[in-house]
Amino acid sequence: MELYFLVLLVAIMVFALTSGFPVAFALPGSAVVTICIAAFCGWIFEGNVDAYFVLGGPNQWLSAGVTNYRSLYWVVERDTLIAIPLFIFMGIMLQRSRIAEDLLVAMAQLFGPIPGGLGISVVFVGALLAATTGIVGATVIAMGLISLPAMLRNNYSKSLACGTICASGTLGQIIPPSIVLIILADQLSSAADQAATTRKSEYKEATGQFSMPGDFDVVTASAGDMFMGAFIPGMILVGIYMLYILISALIKPEIAPPVPFEGKYDHRFVGKVLLALVPPLALIFIVLGSIILGVATVNQAGAIGAIGAMMMGSYRLMEGKPRAYYPAAMAIGSVIVIIVLLNLFDLNIKNIENGEDALGIALGVIAALVLIVSIGWATIRAYRVDDTLHGVMMDTAKTTSMVFIILLGAAMLTSAFRGFGGEELVKEHLTSMPGGFWTQFVVVMAVIFFLGFFLDFLEIAVVVVPIVAPILLSDPGANVTAVWFGVMVGLNIQTSFLTPPFGFSLFYLRGVAPKDVRTTQIYKGAAAFIVLQLAGLAIAGAFPSLVNYLPNKTHLISETAPPPSNPKLQECLESYLFVEYDDSKAVIEKSIERIKTANLGYLPDEYQERLHESYKQAGSTFALIEDIRSTASAFQAYTPGYRPLHVEVRQIQKKIRRLNDDIELLNDKRQRIAYDDNVDQQLIDEILVEIAELEKQSTVLESSISEEWQDARARFETLAKAEKSARLKYRQNVDDSYGMIVTMRKMISETDALQDLQEQFEPLIEQIRQQSAEQGLDAVKALGLEIDKLTETHRITSKLSKAKRALRGNTPDKDKAITEMTLAAEIIQSEIEWHRRAEQQLSSDLEEYDRVIASTIGMRMQERLTSEQAESIAGCLSVHKDLSLHF
Repeated sequence: MELYFLVLLVAIMVFALTSGFPVAFALPGSAVVTICIAAFCGWIFEGNVDAYFVLGGPNQWLSAGVTNYRSLYWVVERDTLIAIPLFIFMGIMLQRSRIAEDLLVAMAQLFGPIPGGLGISVVFVGALLAATTGIVGATVIAMGLISLPAMLRNNYSKSLACGTICASGTLGQIIPPSIVLIILADQLSSAADQAATTRKSEYKEATGQFSMPGDFDVVTASAGDMFMGAFIPGMILVGIYMLYILISALIKPEIAPPVPFEGKYDHRFVGKVLLALVPPLALIFIVLGSIILGVATVNQAGAIGAIGAMMMGSYRLMEGKPRAYYPAAMAIGSVIVIIVLLNLFDLNIKNIENGEDALGIALGVIAALVLIVSIGWATIRAYRVDDTLHGVMMDTAKTTSMVFIILLGAAMLTSAFRGFGGEELVKEHLTSMPGGFWTQFVVVMAVIFFLGFFLDFLEIAVVVVPIVAPILLSDPGANVTAVWFGVMVGLNIQTSFLTPPFGFSLFYLRGVAPKDVRTTQIYKGAAAFIVLQLAGLAIAGAFPSLVNYLPNKTHLISETAPPPSNPKLQECLESYLFVEYDDSKAVIEKSIERIKTANLGYLPDEYQERLHESYKQAGSTFALIEDIRSTASAFQAYTPGYRPLHVEVRQIQKKIRRLNDDIELLNDKRQRIAYDDNVDQQLIDEILVEIAELEKQSTVLESSISEEWQDARARFETLAKAEKSARLKYRQNVDDSYGMIVTMRKMISETDALQDLQEQFEPLIEQIRQQSAEQGLDAVKALGLEIDKLTETHRITSKLSKAKRALRGNTPDKDKAITEMTLAAEIIQSEIEWHRRAEQQLSSDLEEYDRVIASTIGMRMQERLTSEQAESIAGCLSVHKDLSLHF
């Protein structure tokens, strides 16, 4: 029965959407109606409102709805959606201030003289507006009103002109900052969590191990990751559009002729172009650059964009009037001053130590006040001129409310879909398809493309993605990242604006196009760009590094970048380092031999032994690397022959698990019937027959597993374990080797600090003699805390601990405390002596040795990756690695 209600749910939703009922109410309304009907039928026919639900019932669905509502509006950690109203405000403000008009006119004059120049200028402006406003309707309408008449007047093909404008307007859906990408990031974050749980469960079932390695986990996506991931595919799409227009104009000059500029290319023209081009480009750089460089989060970048858009709007609204540029000039000047002050002073009130620090704080406060005044001035202008700010705020509130209501309604619909077993049904059908992940992925992409003919991008993003994403992301064979999947979906649903009959771009352009432009010509022009968008989708799919590289690189060079010792980076880091080892082997070995000749006789025996062991470990590094290469080569040579058997057996085992799940469900059903007042023995017998048949099928499947399987799997695990063991041995070896060098250099560098602390011993011993035991104890504790901050001072702190124990209790022993303090003073004196000698005789040798091995043997212990290393590792991580053989 659950299947019937699932069909009813989909039917009600489709009917509501196609009948023009608002999406924000169609999604939750269809869920509420279907849930009520199912609960009522269950109560009437079964006496249980939960009877026709696979998961829970109305109460669980209502609880899930409340949870989703709370997560949208109250959960602090889920802050991704905060960026939505900020970017919407930014886009509407720029659209209201007519930035698009200036750009279109300037770019048309600049590109017009080349073949297809007007079309190329439309694509270029579309890309700029996508990265600033991101509002499809406003962009298409603006370009339709300004560029379309000019293109038609200059004998452009109507279909080419219309297609160019429609397609360029949709770039705002994929070029960041994009509302679609933010929503996809929000949906994919929860989908990735579900996929990770599924993958861990599959790993446990397949291997019997409770803990899955961290580098096998699902890679999630934030809004910033989505922005970075979509940037290169978006630029590729822009390039494809421009190339298509240029080639079309060269092959058929009559459809896109060049348009000569009637004016002069003088300084006035250059100034006009720069004034139209530089502010939007600067805003794009500030917003996206702050995210890429790790300076700001997506939410902070959205706030910067909103303020920047209001600044641009303030001078555009006052164009031609006195003091039009004053607020913008004040803001730019104050920001520059703040940046300079940050580089010259420590602008932290808590750290004021002298008059110079106070001066820096004072100048920073003045600059901040000037910035605040400039923002206030721009805000007042936007409010007073044509009531622009009021209109922008109203439109922002309306659009944001619509988005959030749709998100909440989609969550309610998805919960109902799961309640009726829809998610399991989709999962079963997808996973049973031959061809594995890629067949499933192509089917999902085809369904999304088909839905784009009838549904809006938002409906697809919030309804389809939560259902299919956990299934596809959990597949260890493809092991795709959530960023890549999100960008692929984003590129796909971008076509929903162009696909008839409900493509919004087509409707927007139809509303402003001249009457002599037929609707069929608009459709014809859009069709070519749909093909180009699908080509862009195919390119991003074939080369996942185009999507994954920037997010990985940004993550690795940000202020919160993981250290080189992070487990998820190790395999890629080692691939990079092993090449470095090969290139610098002679230099490293020579450096090791040289450091071995350094005189260590004056060092304590412990440190002599540890340094000699460190040199020995450094020398054995190359042998360990060869061991890794040998075990990795053996593992890689074995896997091609093992893979077909693994795939075959895992598929059989998956079928067996499904049969066992069905048997368990039937047994539960049988037990429920047996406990009823009126036992239906005939039905129980039928269930027993069905269980016997399923058990028979399970036995047949188990017998079909190859006899070679156990030995083949054991061999695979042995080889995998050997490679893992070799890598762990290498990592432990280099860490121990370089760790001692770091420790010794740190100890030598702290000699002066140790000398300063030594001077406190005699006064402290005298204080213990003269003052109370309690006062002496406090003084020893304070000194112990300072000494403990230094490296390898355990011999000294051990004596201080004994002195503290002697001063505690009801009968403190001052003499014993003084004895221990005297011994501590002798130890610290001996430490200082060999520290000073090492500073003179060993320090320079260790510094040179460190310089040679820091980027190879010592790489794991560095604080950050270098830029070159980050680039290499980002490229390595950008390739999807097949993990299926480990499951």
